Amino acid sequence: MKQESTRNTAYTVDCEDYVHVVKFNPFDSGDTCSLIAYGGNNYVVVGTCRFQEEDAEVEGMQYKTLRTFQHGIRVDAIAWSPETRLDALPPQIRFCTAASDRKLRLFTSDLQDKNEFKTFDGHSDYINDLVFAPKEGQEVASVSDDHTCRVWDLEGNEKAHFVLRSPGMSVCWHPDEAFKLMVAEKNGTIRFYDLITQQAILSLECEQTPLMSADWCLKNTLKIGAVAGSDWLIWDITRSSYPQDRRPVHVDRARLFRWSQVSENLFATIGYPGKTTTQLLIHHLGHPQPVLAGTAAVGSGLTWHRTLPLCAVGGDHKIFFWVTEM
Repeated sequence: MKQESTRNTAYTVDCEDYVHVVKFNPFDSGDTCSLIAYGGNNYVVVGTCRFQEEDAEVEGMQYKTLRTFQHGIRVDAIAWSPETRLDALPPQIRFCTAASDRKLRLFTSDLQDKNEFKTFDGHSDYINDLVFAPKEGQEVASVSDDHTCRVWDLEGNEKAHFVLRSPGMSVCWHPDEAFKLMVAEKNGTIRFYDLITQQAILSLECEQTPLMSADWCLKNTLKIGAVAGSDWLIWDITRSSYPQDRRPVHVDRARLFRWSQVSENLFATIGYPGKTTTQLLIHHLGHPQPVLAGTAAVGSGLTWHRTLPLCAVGGDHKIFFWVTEM
């Protein structure tokens, strides 16, 4: 893996296809390497990464493909299960995908003989995001252009169904708030649902549209971030239902917002894919300007490493990695 300085990308991995989505495993899988999954036009690749920032014996970055899963259709979103373990015997890999045929697919593999997948049917339009229950991993939540958020068990049975007022763009499940689900809608509303009563308990307002992506800060459950129009927005939910901080960042509209896994002040946004290059910006709440600006050839997907201030974006036959400071 070569280190590139031309576009200030720290590392790149070459892929066989266009990468539509890329996702680091946010959970501890019991191994020193980090698991990463990326989706192309008809498959999902699961691999491991190790970086010199965490291991002095690694020069640059080491990447290894563990398995390629045939998917048969374009992959639009990937969620990792907390049940994924590399230190078990045999190991278990479990993840769920959303695809352009409006179906969810749950994959379970021991990286040897056992490779299963189940299909979950129910959404009537494009699925924009999905997430596993972060503690036990026994449920999956998904949001769709069909104005619903649905919660499924691992057999594909629908356990809960929330009717939204516009397309659901993001869904988040926080390990410290296991009985709440955060759902962000395109109309600029972010709602929290109590999964026991199945009622909305809190809502936040962007005051601008379209909201394209929102995220719940891992390091501080009171912080919510989103991108709407060309701005990023940050809420402290104890203070107000309106954002405390906002800034215009992407000229051509912002597409994704992701908090770092290691700091409540660090987050990344990317602009719209589809142009020749997509801008990635890494922001720190202590700095008025982005602390890092990168470009990726038609980038899509955005994901942070579990223990490093390092994020990845998919692109044309490549995954790009950027490293920043805390």
